[in-house]
Amino acid sequence: MTSIKNNIPLQAYNTFGMNVKAKRFLTIKSTEELQRLIPAEKGPYFILGGGSNMLLTKDVSALVLKNEIKERQIIRDFKNSVYVAAGGGEDWHQFVLWCIKKGLGGIENLSLIPGTLGAAPIQNIGAYGVELKDVFHALEAINLKTGKLEKFKNADCQFTYRESVFKRKLKGKYFITRVILKLSKSPKVNVSYGAIKNTLTEMKVKTPSIKDVSNAVIHIRSTKLPDPAKIGNSGSFFKNPELSARAFKKLQKAFPQIPNYPLADGRVKVPAGWLIEEAGWKGKRIGDAGCHAKQALVLVNYKNAKGKDILKLSEKIQASVKKKFGIALSREVNVF
Repeated sequence: MTSIKNNIPLQAYNTFGMNVKAKRFLTIKSTEELQRLIPAEKGPYFILGGGSNMLLTKDVSALVLKNEIKERQIIRDFKNSVYVAAGGGEDWHQFVLWCIKKGLGGIENLSLIPGTLGAAPIQNIGAYGVELKDVFHALEAINLKTGKLEKFKNADCQFTYRESVFKRKLKGKYFITRVILKLSKSPKVNVSYGAIKNTLTEMKVKTPSIKDVSNAVIHIRSTKLPDPAKIGNSGSFFKNPELSARAFKKLQKAFPQIPNYPLADGRVKVPAGWLIEEAGWKGKRIGDAGCHAKQALVLVNYKNAKGKDILKLSEKIQASVKKKFGIALSREVNVF
């Protein structure tokens, strides 16, 4: 087992590039390694994956457990589908590309989402008409109190929009070691989102493959969202609000031009980016904390912003949107 390191800078371990430290830091490369650790340490623990969906506002006093568990393999193979297992420390995008290369469909719309496999179910990651829950079969996780390996099936995870039981009741209580997805060997591509359709048209692709859809998504995300390697950010900072039909009709009377996406349950999704832009925040900057000039849903660290600066900016945006539209924006990013 690798040894615990002290006072480790976390700037390179979080996509916002926050210059904070971990009092104690340990890389976990196997389930057994973590199970040996727990009886001796007891916690508290801070679980770190790709650091792409978090805002660190202070140094971390808990023992940081960096998930580096690697695995990619087909564990069950059927005529039309397969079950693929991946380690919690695997890079999500590289895993998507690996699946596409093998002709396995279902997650191509989730290309270029930063982060690890272990974080994907926590957030129920989603993009362009697809969510992880659509292909999720099960996961394995270590109970950080008992050290036991437990299995969670789809229903156990209580997936909702950008949420799961691991962001609520079980937050910080489990370390996800393995994720199992059910993917298709004869996939039907999902190009229902206009941006994908338009991009494929521009690419002169008439009958898109899963690789074509992935390429289109990569192109869209690359042109629309800032690269964390160049400017600190955590992607979409806020969730898109979901309103009741009644609340939306009332809002639409006041703002007839408001974009909207009807949901299967009768509610209506409204783009948070549009609300933020209409409230006047797109491209605004307070010190080194800013609202991105091309995508208002993304908050950025221009260089030396602290986590608290980004948090204060987010709170100002929330207050402004609430005042103008009567909508309370919820954060998608986890704040520590």
